[in-house]
Amino acid sequence: MKDGFHRPVLEEQAVQYLIVHPEGIYVDCTVGGGGHSLAILQSTTPRAFLVGLDADPEAIEHAGQVLAAYPNKLLRQIFYDQLELVLYESGRYPVSGVLYDLGISSHQIDETRRGFSFQGDGPLDMRFDPRQQQGAAEILNGYDRKELERVIREYGEERHWRAIARDIVARRQLQPFHNARDLSEVVRQVVGERFLNKSLARVWQALRIEVNQELARLTRSLEAAFAMLEQGGRMVVISYHSLEDRIVKNFMREKSRDCICPPELPACMCDKVSELKILTRKPLQPDAAEVRRNSRSRSARLRAAEKIVPYQGGKA
Repeated sequence: MKDGFHRPVLEEQAVQYLIVHPEGIYVDCTVGGGGHSLAILQSTTPRAFLVGLDADPEAIEHAGQVLAAYPNKLLRQIFYDQLELVLYESGRYPVSGVLYDLGISSHQIDETRRGFSFQGDGPLDMRFDPRQQQGAAEILNGYDRKELERVIREYGEERHWRAIARDIVARRQLQPFHNARDLSEVVRQVVGERFLNKSLARVWQALRIEVNQELARLTRSLEAAFAMLEQGGRMVVISYHSLEDRIVKNFMREKSRDCICPPELPACMCDKVSELKILTRKPLQPDAAEVRRNSRSRSARLRAAEKIVPYQGGKA
């Protein structure tokens, strides 16, 4: 695989849980550099079909090169909460499996011009899709103090959220935010040097999630992906922080429940049926060898589940 994008995390485990039919249709919702997509195509027959989605045009371009030898694919630059649109337009549904490798790629982090890293002095951008109107600078310069507090507290889980938001508002009254150094200096003044990098990582994460609406898109996309799965189809999700993993865990847990009635009722009145079988009782994590090869895999968590009810889409 060409340099620039990260190695696929938990590749063997992801493919093992995902592939149920060697001639099925599979969706890679975060194609990135194409690593997981390549593993899927290598593990299936030429009669299988891969739909690869990514909001980042650079990822789609790179994946196209990596997967050039495989004609049985469709790559589309789009956010993954629009997967139903792509599947309906292409006539590729229902599907046998859907894979997510959430977060950001090494390429996005290392490209200073994209603004995903607090190292260096790149622009405060952080857009996965450059066609989006609002980047991180627009949030820092335009959100009111309470909105900034919410973003930093909820999406960054940063303990100094109130002071950082306060100082952002004070600083922008003197000069608007443009570059990474502008924001780094504000955070440094609040938290000091000892825990600076951790706080910077949290603030950058918070802004990236807000810019790209990652958690809301993930919630919508999981529902859409489940709807497009055939009976027996698999959903595999690799997440990297607790906010993502909590959404995935709760989604799978709710879909797997067969009754939501209060325990005091003598009989079930809700007619709720279990729709999903959880395949990973606890999330899978990379072993020590993988972490040594790829330090950015350290926080990865893989959850997998199988749909146990029939596909009910209206266009099949």
